[in-house]
Amino acid sequence: MRRTLPSLATLALLGFLTACGGDSGAVSSATSTVTSSAEAPTAPAASTPAAVTPSATPKTASTTKPVVAPKPAPPKTPALTCTQLGGAQLGSAKVPFNGYPDYIPLLDGVWSGEDGATVELQNPCGIGDLDGDGAADAVGTVLLRTGGIGQFWSVVFWHNSAGKPAYRSLVDLGDRNPVTSISVAGQQATVVWLTRSDGKSMAELDIRRTTVYQLSGTTVTEVKHTDAPYTA
Repeated sequence: MRRTLPSLATLALLGFLTACGGDSGAVSSATSTVTSSAEAPTAPAASTPAAVTPSATPKTASTTKPVVAPKPAPPKTPALTCTQLGGAQLGSAKVPFNGYPDYIPLLDGVWSGEDGATVELQNPCGIGDLDGDGAADAVGTVLLRTGGIGQFWSVVFWHNSAGKPAYRSLVDLGDRNPVTSISVAGQQATVVWLTRSDGKSMAELDIRRTTVYQLSGTTVTEVKHTDAPYTA
């Protein structure tokens, strides 16, 4: 009795499935598949930030120095000449010549006063820079005659003022002491002149003296002098 019950139950089940339109074939193990009525939501993709484009490329500071054109050298002041001294002024109120209260003008190297005195520019002359400004100044000699036998020599210093001689100062050498040569170098003037020993007459010249002078403003300073024997 126990053996037939499972068979009847099985037949009953098969009959039921047949009535419901079921397949009469073998029943395989059912696999239930769950299909979603809607696709599963996908996670939103991460937004990529928009690339930032700079509005302008920053300028790099230039390391190249601008080319500066060199300034033109100022025009060189022309050197004075010995010829120019023939029309120069001699003496001033500050540094007078032989006691004259004002300057005296040379004309062709000569000046004649109402008192009968005459001044003559002499040949010894030296050209060179005396004050370090780069312009060549002038050192000359003048001879003063007062109407007698006296002949008074002076060494005169002229500054180069824009190419023209401007009187600065002088040195009196005394009566009948002629100048034989003048040179200028190293902002100093070297003057060679003749004089005499103590006790000699005015006509006896027995010393050749070489004196070095330096000019500062209107002041002339004797730097040194050396003597050597002289015979006419």
